[in-house]
Amino acid sequence: MPRTRIPLLPLLPVALLLPLATACGGSADADGDADTKTVTVTVGYQSKTINTVTAGTLLRSLGYFEEELATRGRKDGITYKVAWQDYATGAPITAQMTAGKIDIGSMGDFPLLINAARGKQLGQPTRLVAITGYNLRGGLNTVVTAPGSTLRSLADLRGRKVSTSVGSAADGTLVRALQGAGIDPDKDIQKLNQQPSVGASALAAGNVDALAQFVAWPGKLAFEGRATALYDGAELNLPTFHGVTVREKFAEERAGILDDFLKAQRRATDHLRARPVAAAESVAKVTGLPAEVVYLYNGANGIATFDPRLRPELIAALKEDVPVLKAAGLVGDVDVDAFVDQAPLRRAVRSPAYPEATAAKPELWLRGATATRSFASPKELLKAVEGADVRAAYVPDALTGTLWFADKAVWVADGTELRAFVTPAGAQRYVGRHAGARIIRYADAVRLAS
Repeated sequence: MPRTRIPLLPLLPVALLLPLATACGGSADADGDADTKTVTVTVGYQSKTINTVTAGTLLRSLGYFEEELATRGRKDGITYKVAWQDYATGAPITAQMTAGKIDIGSMGDFPLLINAARGKQLGQPTRLVAITGYNLRGGLNTVVTAPGSTLRSLADLRGRKVSTSVGSAADGTLVRALQGAGIDPDKDIQKLNQQPSVGASALAAGNVDALAQFVAWPGKLAFEGRATALYDGAELNLPTFHGVTVREKFAEERAGILDDFLKAQRRATDHLRARPVAAAESVAKVTGLPAEVVYLYNGANGIATFDPRLRPELIAALKEDVPVLKAAGLVGDVDVDAFVDQAPLRRAVRSPAYPEATAAKPELWLRGATATRSFASPKELLKAVEGADVRAAYVPDALTGTLWFADKAVWVADGTELRAFVTPAGAQRYVGRHAGARIIRYADAVRLAS
């Protein structure tokens, strides 16, 4: 049905309307006298959105961007500095970029579209120049409920209170999932627009019935025993990702610095892929997140795949996201093809492409170990768990492939096979289609495996 065009500026998310007092002025400007010029590059990132770590938290801790800039400085006689600004979501990064205060930022796919729309609208156009982490099925977003909740499927959300961050990829997953279940996301639930931490507190207090959020909140809450997965975003089978955006003016005037950033990001990605446990420990130390949660997403078989390439599947998915944000009145038309700029990455990074990601395997992380062990099947993993000093055990969902904590998964015994599922609904669907299959407790699954 036709929609009435809604003015955009009055509908800016609250975070975009915050004062810009935290921004540092003079991004990428030269300071000092003619003999000692200094250029400061301002990078906005989200330390706890851990699928941006190769352009944020991990990159910062490794110092690769500063190293690349130091090499440049020795050639041109300029001192380069990096000002890192940490935010909880992508919205304030966009606000700072459109004010000319942040040069390079990283955020999720839905916020990236808002970034593109606001940049064009406010005369500070931006470009998407690289990807950080992605999941081709959409497994980075999850809807969770409180432990002991009677809710078992999306259908149970009708008439309930659900916390999410409007304009985020998690909200997009929620909207699409509800529509697929025949539930009107505008009329059939009471949606609360909240920051992830606020929503987590509301769930714990019983003020909301469910929380729809992006990485790493669902995994963190589940790991801590404060939430149970209700819906796995991978059921949508639509890619979701995080990426790097840059102010167009900066990209044109400081192309060399952008090249240095993309080189540094590739180096950080190499580090994460070669030393995933060490990278998870590093990110955990900086963010305060449990390393086991970081590894769930960023590990060797994690929910996210890290690769800077602007894959065609991801760009196609970004185009499919536009109607969702338009329906919410958050953007008008977005020219995705004009927003995506392949040239900087192709120019800056000449390294061979990473191999294609393979299906996740069960993994075991023992205490004191600097590497994990992979297994051919969930049953083999469970055999290794019994009697071991386990730090974390991970298992892929039997249908979606989404990695989850083995002791938080829903287990099904089907003959001699043991299968794991992220959600009760997924396990129940499997049981309904396989005679003799039954849902069992984790402890019983371990016992049967041994």
